[in-house]
Amino acid sequence: TRDSGAKKEKQRMDQKPTVVHVTHEATGKIGGIGAVLDGMFTSHAYESQVARTILVSALFSTEGSVSDRLGEGGQVLYSSLDGLIQSNYHQSFRRIENDYGVEIVYGRRQFTDPMNGISSQPEVLLIDVTRMEKVAIDRFKGQLFREFGIRSDRYEWLWDYEQWLRLAVPAIEALKAIGAVDYGVPTIIVAHEYMGMPTALAGILDPHDFKTVFYAHEVAPVRKIVEEHPGHDTMFYNVMEKAHTENQYLNDVFGDQSNYFKYALVNAARFCDNILAVGDCVVDELKFLAPEFEIADIDLTYNGIPSYEISLAEKYESREKMRQYCKNLLGWKPDFVFTHVTRLVSSKGLWRDLRVMEHMDQEFIAQGRTAVLFVLSTETHRRREQDIYEMEAAYNWPVAHREGMPDLSGGEAAYYAGVQEFNAKSRNIKVVFINQFGFDQQSCGYRMPSDMEFMDIRKGSDVEFGQSIYEPFGIAQLEPLTFGGICVVTNVCGCAGFVKAVAEGQNVPNVIFADYTELNGDAGLDVDEMLKIDQHFRDRIEHKISDKIALEICARLPKNDAEFNRMLQSGYALARHMGWESVVEKYVLKSLHKAVKKTHDMQLVVV
Repeated sequence: TRDSGAKKEKQRMDQKPTVVHVTHEATGKIGGIGAVLDGMFTSHAYESQVARTILVSALFSTEGSVSDRLGEGGQVLYSSLDGLIQSNYHQSFRRIENDYGVEIVYGRRQFTDPMNGISSQPEVLLIDVTRMEKVAIDRFKGQLFREFGIRSDRYEWLWDYEQWLRLAVPAIEALKAIGAVDYGVPTIIVAHEYMGMPTALAGILDPHDFKTVFYAHEVAPVRKIVEEHPGHDTMFYNVMEKAHTENQYLNDVFGDQSNYFKYALVNAARFCDNILAVGDCVVDELKFLAPEFEIADIDLTYNGIPSYEISLAEKYESREKMRQYCKNLLGWKPDFVFTHVTRLVSSKGLWRDLRVMEHMDQEFIAQGRTAVLFVLSTETHRRREQDIYEMEAAYNWPVAHREGMPDLSGGEAAYYAGVQEFNAKSRNIKVVFINQFGFDQQSCGYRMPSDMEFMDIRKGSDVEFGQSIYEPFGIAQLEPLTFGGICVVTNVCGCAGFVKAVAEGQNVPNVIFADYTELNGDAGLDVDEMLKIDQHFRDRIEHKISDKIALEICARLPKNDAEFNRMLQSGYALARHMGWESVVEKYVLKSLHKAVKKTHDMQLVVV
């Protein structure tokens, strides 16, 4: 009857869901998505509201031993590659492998937050699709074209597209094989970025009533435009705002983007039940992507940041290690320690730090103060301990560098040229470029204090820079906040919106917002004129804004114990409302529950 059917549906809605996360960071943290998973899976709220968590990814390499398949803390229960069978699902896995020409690795991975002690062990499914049957691939490509308008023939020569497309159908079958499709329990496929979209679309096509969510950690076509255009954020966000008021969209203004495979996949996110956007700009960018996104269900879902309370003595201890490290390198202890911990990519706007430092150096000369800026960033792999010690002994690494491995890569050499120019001209502030993963003596050489650890660069920092040209959220920029640091972020960073939302209009002494999109007297330009904003135009804006930011930092830097303590207290007071526990409860879970409640009037059926 209708009443009994409604009752069953309500019972189903009340069931804790199974949540499937499709991501390239299923076996280890590479970037922002890995940090999101770490925070989400180790929150009380997520653990209490989700019945089962499964991570799904393509298997990127068949090299190595079985113990390496699922990364650190991983336990392999089944691997056809290695002949390991410790799972009752092996017969179903074998059928899928034979039907599709794939290999499957299955097991669990440990997530633990050392601060709150919460642990979780989500299941992990990895599928090797390198030798997958062509018939199955072509059938799915045909369905994607017919139902969603995606032309795979434009992109299938790109492995970054092809591997995620191939993953989709065997992944759905593998989820069924491990009992993740229980008709009494809702199953949500969360597509983390474009990589997860083919699997989400396969879920929509499947007869089972999968719920699908696109987790927008960025808007890839917008990132590409912002990074490649010489006007960067100064151009793009002004153009977007102006064009959107005139009912123009991305393709209208910047030309047809359909040849870019990420555009095709992100554009298909409008077919999902719900979209989670990690920042205010991401919401705006999605709505600018295509008219269909104007009516899509998009939820603003900020990322969480670390929230740990420490004493002033603990902060001073870490800060003193940083100051001593500077003395070991440069021969003097600075009054202040500035930091920037990031990936070495154009979107991070590292040159803007140097522009702020140029203005600050003049102020510090007048005030008789000194500082060092440690930039911890690399665009390549972790250097070997032996190489670090040899470079340190041979030519004073990381104060000095040489082009070529194991030292500077091409992009690192380009950045270091700017550092050299700044250091040659500056008097009271110097920049030390550490192109290495890690922040301890084994990673950075004998001159680093022996008891230094990575958290010291967070606890001991007086100012953390993060003046990105494109930053959907920016967890790293705010990591020193809970330890009383001053965080400098651009207004286009998603974390800026989160800070303002939590602060509710109140003054935020620990965060400085840099607006490099401010056009001042040129704000009346039309779209065509704004599109002509070039590097020369942007340079003028950056010079003006960086001077303003430098003065703001100088005014806020603490001068005594009482002021240091106030910054520590105000930073933690803000950060504790921005932790993952709060984010999962207020944003993530509400969005997932909303997706569960969606009804599908027509179920597409695979034939």
